[in-house]
Amino acid sequence: MSKCTLPEENVRPRRLDDFIGQDDLRDNLDVFIRAATERERPLDHTLFYGNPGLGKTTLARIMASELGVNMVSTSGPVMERSGDLAAILTNLERGDILFIDEIHRMPATVEEVLYPAMEDFQIDLVIGSGPGARTVKLDLEPFTLVGATTRLGLLTSPLRDRFGCIFRIEFYTPEELGRIVERAAGILDVKVDPEGAFAIGSRARGTPRIANRLLRRVRDYALVHGDGVVTKELAESSLERLDVDQYGLDNMDRKILSLMVENFNGGPVGLKTIAAACAEEVRTIEDIYEPYLIQCGFLKRTPRGRVATPKAYQHLKLRMEDEDQLRLI
Repeated sequence: MSKCTLPEENVRPRRLDDFIGQDDLRDNLDVFIRAATERERPLDHTLFYGNPGLGKTTLARIMASELGVNMVSTSGPVMERSGDLAAILTNLERGDILFIDEIHRMPATVEEVLYPAMEDFQIDLVIGSGPGARTVKLDLEPFTLVGATTRLGLLTSPLRDRFGCIFRIEFYTPEELGRIVERAAGILDVKVDPEGAFAIGSRARGTPRIANRLLRRVRDYALVHGDGVVTKELAESSLERLDVDQYGLDNMDRKILSLMVENFNGGPVGLKTIAAACAEEVRTIEDIYEPYLIQCGFLKRTPRGRVATPKAYQHLKLRMEDEDQLRLI
């Protein structure tokens, strides 16, 4: 039985020339890929880090496409035993890319298997147990490890130092996201004008994954409430119905700011307290919501805790009644 491929599965770019944004990263990666091709050697091990949805997996797929090799994908939490990683490594062909998402969550016992594999393309396996146990060294085909992480600081130094290329992926500008929306709209056969694409991109929190998701939802409103064309007015009205405001804040973002302002007088307040008040996990608040709120200037970290800024009060249409709050910012 053949598998039907939906258009939504093809939105990700497959070539480096089609990748929008991250200009410096893209230029450097292009040089390294060309050099590896000229030398007929695998590309150095590469690490991408940054917030979720910025294109780490997409870049790994592009690397495999540009190099003309296969890519094997897995994630850190999936590999519970060293044998799981060894099975993957021994099946790689010359030049293949091994992509490990959430690499910072890989168990220490599995991580130790990577050290000789990355440096010498060899792995040490223990056969048997007890007094009769012995170590066997297996040679591997030269490969490229591509790691992706949202928390670079949780990687151990021995692992981090073995990557030859380390790239930070930044948030995208509204202009870049507008171009990403236009490209995705062409693939999804959605009619969108430049202003409509920019309206979606400006509310996508600097993240292509969110921009593509919002495009699909706005497309639905355009089909039901419009003539199928995504204009600026239709995009803005559709996103307002989805509770996405002009800054890209959703209900949870506004809930965090409102709780800080109304329940804790704007702060300072600890992250665990915020998470408990929002009935959300600390890691979710810290990794998903807080970075964007800080980037937009609604939230600030201080030694005593998080503080809501005057911009947050203004956005929530509230007034700072305590002048002492101004001295904390």
